[in-house]
Amino acid sequence: MYFEWKDSYSVNIAEIDKQHKKLFKIGESICDLAMANDAYDHYDEIIEILQELKDYTAYHFNYEEKLMEKIGYENLETHKIEHNFIIKKLNKVESKDIDMSQKDTLIELLAFVSDWISGHILKTDMKYKDSANSKGIY
Repeated sequence: MYFEWKDSYSVNIAEIDKQHKKLFKIGESICDLAMANDAYDHYDEIIEILQELKDYTAYHFNYEEKLMEKIGYENLETHKIEHNFIIKKLNKVESKDIDMSQKDTLIELLAFVSDWISGHILKTDMKYKDSANSKGIY
């Protein structure tokens, strides 16, 4: 299992952790598809996963930004910039010829989710953890 939740990923806010766990499930689906060693056309499945990832991203970032506004998080604007960068990366994947490069697309999506976890959750999201917890948000 490549996308396994660990306590070290927790921002100690139940709803955010729940949403982050959803990202892990999407990552696992991408991984399963990428590792399928068959000759089948997986275009429809890739498009479905990509749409799920886009929908999840929009929902999660909106929720997270509203939470940061609520707690008066001082680095909200910087965090929003990082969210916009992540969305642009995802849109870049979508703009490619997915049908002709299915394996490459899946590998790129795996890298995308991995980077989101290691770069954004473990670094950027952890920065608002104490601020939210100090305001009673768990």
